[in-house]
Amino acid sequence: MGSVRKRGKRWNAQVRVAGWNSFTKTFSSKSDALDWITQLEEKLRSHLKPDAPVCNNMKLGELLLRYCLEVSPSHKGHIPEKYRLEKIAASWIGDLDIRYLNKQQFIKYRDDRLINVKGGTVVAELRLIKRVIQIAIRQWGIGIPYNPLNDLQFPKGSTSRNRRLLPGELEKLLIHASSQKNPLIAPIIEFAIETAMRRSEILNLQWRDIDLQNGFAFLYNTKNRDDRRVPLTKYCRTVLQRLPNSNPFVFPISATCIHLAWNRAKKKSDITDLRFHDLRHEGISRFFEMGLSVPEVALISGHKDVRQLFRYAHLNPENIYKKYPAF
Repeated sequence: MGSVRKRGKRWNAQVRVAGWNSFTKTFSSKSDALDWITQLEEKLRSHLKPDAPVCNNMKLGELLLRYCLEVSPSHKGHIPEKYRLEKIAASWIGDLDIRYLNKQQFIKYRDDRLINVKGGTVVAELRLIKRVIQIAIRQWGIGIPYNPLNDLQFPKGSTSRNRRLLPGELEKLLIHASSQKNPLIAPIIEFAIETAMRRSEILNLQWRDIDLQNGFAFLYNTKNRDDRRVPLTKYCRTVLQRLPNSNPFVFPISATCIHLAWNRAKKKSDITDLRFHDLRHEGISRFFEMGLSVPEVALISGHKDVRQLFRYAHLNPENIYKKYPAF
């Protein structure tokens, strides 16, 4: 349903059609505004013709929340996925009637989101919605004619990060981390670099999983669901020996606490564009600089696809030259 209102010397046109977000545009004449409304309404309604029986009175948001309750809990990253699903369901696209889902709606959603967030975030959201619709069709037997995201062009995702610690940054981080109330902040930073473990792996690590005598840490239920044994560097073992072991967990600290403490240490150190996860990148890069091979680093880091490791191999050509045999 379209409407026109005069605002000063301009005419404001608005179109509302079931299954769509509202559209507004301003014109210099009333006739132009009315023509735009007519053309847009015809265009939108032409996309609202399902060619197969579909469940009545069901919104896309209902499917997203059902997925959140029934499927997400079995996933590793179920907490951020739950948050993402709830946020999408609460947006205008969550109010769409599943009988009228079409590609144009998701093009608008994609373009709207790209104004406020990065491409990687939009890709993650669209892939999640696509997966929910696939589950609804194939497993739940909900009669959606087709998945409109199958034909949608996704934006380019975020480029791979290659941020490494610059000279002096680690020293400043450790100074300001050590000055915080929680005595675990500085050791966890050092441990993250020495082992190249993910934050979740560090937080799940228990003392029973540590073999200091032989120099190994045993990781279970990791992100890629594979257990692995990580060799510990000499300095890493020193870091562990300084820690109290009265708690079953090596680092009894929450992810939120690390996040806040990390940001405080960064701010006081005047360091920008550095994430805690970049410490894993730093650790892996250092393993390559030690002369470890790709399979050896993969064993430590847990990468299944070794091609992912090549972006970490910021090797110094001078070090490679030194390995050439002398003739």
